[in-house]
Amino acid sequence: MFFSNLRGADQGLVTNDGTGLWSSMIGRSRSAAGVKVTPDSALAITVLQNCVTLLAESVAQLPLEMYRRLGDGKRESASNHPLYDVLRYQPNPWQTPYEYRECSQLACGLRGNAYSFIERHDDGSVKALYPMHNDKVTVLKGPDLLPYYRVGGHDPLPMRLVHHVRWHTKNHYTGMSPIELHADAVGLAQAVRHYASKSFANGTAVSGVIERPKESVAIKDESSIQRIVDQWGEKFSGVDNAKKVAMLQEGMTFKPLSMSNVDAELLGILKITGTDLARIYKIPPHMINDLEKASYNSLEQLLIQYVIFALMPWVKRHEEAMMRDFLLPGERRQYFIEFNLSGLLRGDQKSRYDSYAVGRQWGWLSINDIRRLENMPPVANGDIYLQPLNMTDVANELPNMHNPNVRAQLEQQRDDIVRMLAA
Repeated sequence: MFFSNLRGADQGLVTNDGTGLWSSMIGRSRSAAGVKVTPDSALAITVLQNCVTLLAESVAQLPLEMYRRLGDGKRESASNHPLYDVLRYQPNPWQTPYEYRECSQLACGLRGNAYSFIERHDDGSVKALYPMHNDKVTVLKGPDLLPYYRVGGHDPLPMRLVHHVRWHTKNHYTGMSPIELHADAVGLAQAVRHYASKSFANGTAVSGVIERPKESVAIKDESSIQRIVDQWGEKFSGVDNAKKVAMLQEGMTFKPLSMSNVDAELLGILKITGTDLARIYKIPPHMINDLEKASYNSLEQLLIQYVIFALMPWVKRHEEAMMRDFLLPGERRQYFIEFNLSGLLRGDQKSRYDSYAVGRQWGWLSINDIRRLENMPPVANGDIYLQPLNMTDVANELPNMHNPNVRAQLEQQRDDIVRMLAA
């Protein structure tokens, strides 16, 4: 193997369950409900699909920028770096940056890991990123404690050639699969939907029955029964025949049928399982179209809650994995990669403008700072920062009391204040 030939030592397979075995069977578990759970079958559940694609689309649409540090807290866009074009314009020959990041986050949301092969230039900079399917990748721990990646039956690849984003982990090398970890919750949702589908396919659902008295002579002619039923349906079924009055003969009665207790409870189970799946990804209920307890006043706060507690951890995982895998060790103090989440946290227009006004009046925002936050071009003389007239810098020198002009000015101010107080 690649590392064994160099160091003369075998690599160990990495697993999240402590057994020393990692396989492509991650996410293929049989739940307590007796249903086989896989990432593909889980993705067919509407609520879970909503959650994982919501996170994937959110990460993919965020502006991603690479900066160069200038000192004193200043920075500039590192548009001349080779990695800049890969991140902003074309990660590989066939994918857009949106598609690449969406694919990576979708793999993380379903399987807990996202792998990409890194093609590098001769100087070590990143040339292209090629996504790899999780089932083809096996993670190994080398004697130097660094991860190595075997793709198919090929020799292991060193860490510098693989971009790896992982979810929560117990072994520090591979992320746990949310689908495998919550196989029972996912399996219950699959079982309930499977039961409901089979009930409609194999069961019977009628709106009611026509009953005849026991003492009546049985109708043995099948055509007569069919004629009575057809006439009833023709006259009284459908929207156009609603509220019509019917007359039954021979002591017949019509008995409507209602939903059984089992079927009624099925609706509640479907709702509970949907909420339970949203909890896995920390998605607020209103973002899976459950508006039962949401109000107009709380939706903005729920959106901010989603950004901070659900989306932000994933964004940080991607950012720091990019910093680790894409930048050379000598570049990390000079360059950094960052997603811009300010657009999701801005709130409504009035709240934004009020906060801009405070920042402008108190001097920490310039006109061009505000215009940049609103995706507007800068204007001439827009980089001036204001300072309130009643505020002064504590670093300024104290007035020179030995200067006759300064002393006279201060005494005049003192006399004015005394005169105003005595009036």
